[in-house]
Amino acid sequence: MYDVVLLTLGSERDAPGGGCGSGDGCCGGAPQAAGQPAGERTDPTAGQTPTGRPTGGHEQTGAGGHEQAEAGGHGTEQGRCETPRVPVLACADALTARGARVETVVARSDAEVDEVLARLDAPARPDGLTWPDPDSKVRLVVATATDAQLRAVVRRLVRRYAPPPSRRPAELAGNRTVPDLPPIGVLPLDPARGGPHRDLAAQLGLPRDPAAVAAAVLDGWVRRLDLLRNDGGSVTLDGALLGAADDSGRPLHWRGRVEVDDAVLTDGADPILACAIGNAGGYATLDSLPLLTAGDPTDGLVEVAVAVPVPTRSTLGRKKKIRYEVRRARGRAVAVIPRDERVPFLDDGVEGELSRKRSWWTEPGAWAVFTG
Repeated sequence: MYDVVLLTLGSERDAPGGGCGSGDGCCGGAPQAAGQPAGERTDPTAGQTPTGRPTGGHEQTGAGGHEQAEAGGHGTEQGRCETPRVPVLACADALTARGARVETVVARSDAEVDEVLARLDAPARPDGLTWPDPDSKVRLVVATATDAQLRAVVRRLVRRYAPPPSRRPAELAGNRTVPDLPPIGVLPLDPARGGPHRDLAAQLGLPRDPAAVAAAVLDGWVRRLDLLRNDGGSVTLDGALLGAADDSGRPLHWRGRVEVDDAVLTDGADPILACAIGNAGGYATLDSLPLLTAGDPTDGLVEVAVAVPVPTRSTLGRKKKIRYEVRRARGRAVAVIPRDERVPFLDDGVEGELSRKRSWWTEPGAWAVFTG
């Protein structure tokens, strides 16, 4: 039978509302000393303030103008609860009832996440690389209040198992920079989540009930999914939305060059309302404007859409109107070169800023989930 690790991220920063991104029902844990670093900042504009707020309806992580450390925090709040959320306890009970040996872990820093991931390592290789064990008897379940928390764990998996280019092994596929990452059981901390903005678990059709998650981890099958990596050092599971809105919610125009493989969606001359980069379907619309139409996290392609305003005139030619044109393309990679000083964005619900070229590329089947 399997050893199962139920991992919860105990960060103050994972989502609005307090520790763990779980509002008052936090996952527990003693706070770190104020000002103590707890993870990487991958965006080169760390510490700057964005112009406007990122567009979109997903969760926004952090209050600064940079991509926050996703697994750790600067917790200063005293008296945080030490009791795991009810879904975690229910999932642990269901796993134990099936004979699994279960350990619940609250990780409050990248280092603590890495300690858990080390249990998935294969035996030492002759070339000295750290590699995942495809026959591991340890299975990982990540309790997630936001997609940002799941992304934080996958990001650490990539950092653990991606070999340096100078030591790339022969068995690594030519379209990949990482081996097959170990599958993850996803335990949503809000099993009854509703509303128009579906999280990644809902988009993938993963079980939400704790007992069903336990069954999928022990008896289900592994579904491999594409992974977007970027040259800022992070990963994308769902998608990114580039652009900002003013205080009343109106999009602010920005300019930049957007390329998908050899196709140029805009050369930087057009004012851009929004740019969506999708691996799945969570960023398919901006308000009522359709952006992405065919998000598929298993086709090896990234879908990109750019919305630009186009002036038109009425039939009589007297009244000027504005309509929005959406330009779309699909490919292996996308590059965005901002012409403005700073362009805010949301990437899997995490806030960031672009002030220089950023590239995303897809790695087919690089990560995986347990599903029923």
